[in-house]
Amino acid sequence: MLSQLDRAILSNLVPQLSAPVHLIGSSIGSWRFACYAQRDPVAAINRFESAYIHQTYSEAPDIHEITEKTREVIEVVLGPDGAREVLSHPVFRTHVMAVRSRHMTASENKWLLGLGLVTAATLNIISRKTLGLFFERALFYDQRDLPPFFDATGFPLQQVALQEDNLADAIVATGAIPLVLSGVADIAGAKQGMYRDGGIIDYHHDLPHSSAERLTLYPHFYDYIVPGWFDKKLGWRRPQSEHVDRTILISPSKEFVAALPNGKIPDRTDFVKYTPKQRIEIWTACVAACEQMADEFVEVLEKDQFAARLQAL
Repeated sequence: MLSQLDRAILSNLVPQLSAPVHLIGSSIGSWRFACYAQRDPVAAINRFESAYIHQTYSEAPDIHEITEKTREVIEVVLGPDGAREVLSHPVFRTHVMAVRSRHMTASENKWLLGLGLVTAATLNIISRKTLGLFFERALFYDQRDLPPFFDATGFPLQQVALQEDNLADAIVATGAIPLVLSGVADIAGAKQGMYRDGGIIDYHHDLPHSSAERLTLYPHFYDYIVPGWFDKKLGWRRPQSEHVDRTILISPSKEFVAALPNGKIPDRTDFVKYTPKQRIEIWTACVAACEQMADEFVEVLEKDQFAARLQAL
């Protein structure tokens, strides 16, 4: 959905930026930003897009097969030198947010894990802070410059320096959706334990996005921000305003999404709804359609329309 916009940002905006620019992602965002911070980011986006669209599975894949395929994709994305390039990028400082599971949610037994998730989701309705009983934030950070969210409050927080030997594990962990993919155990440099999808706490990052003198650019699927994974259906749960008051969010309009194949943003349910051939065709058509969104972004930049297009978030 965002790969065309990513290319436009990398080609038209990034060359104007000076260090340090902090990248923070959880789940698929971290995968995209692992491409941003490589020596040839557009080539990395191309590899990621192709590997992601063309992944195929057996008729009834289990969690182990899906996890193995995820590892194959990250190997394609990073290649032999990607980790070194990310951690030495002259402008970008890459940070990855995952969670370290606690108690039942640390189990790989699907019944115990499922019970832990249901309990966490139920208590989250009462208070988002209760997620801290089940998960600990794990911020894997670039040591060269500390980000504005380095000491984020509200939940237990572990800070882990990114290194070449833990970058891939951190990226895989933050995309490890519970019950869909296996967690990543005992990541190098981090506390022992099971690491999973950072979106559980930081689905859309209710964190200090930027320091006082900077702005944050947020390319996003939606025109709103939901704090945590379990908040998706809690209409009243929104991020703290001071965290996003300097955030510029760019997203496809509802009208644009309605015009996409099947009128929706592609998601992992498509693996079940369609044959591999059908899904690949639909996703490829979606990527092509999204070039229009990227072109519009470039036009806004070239014609200096940014301020005129802003709306209150």
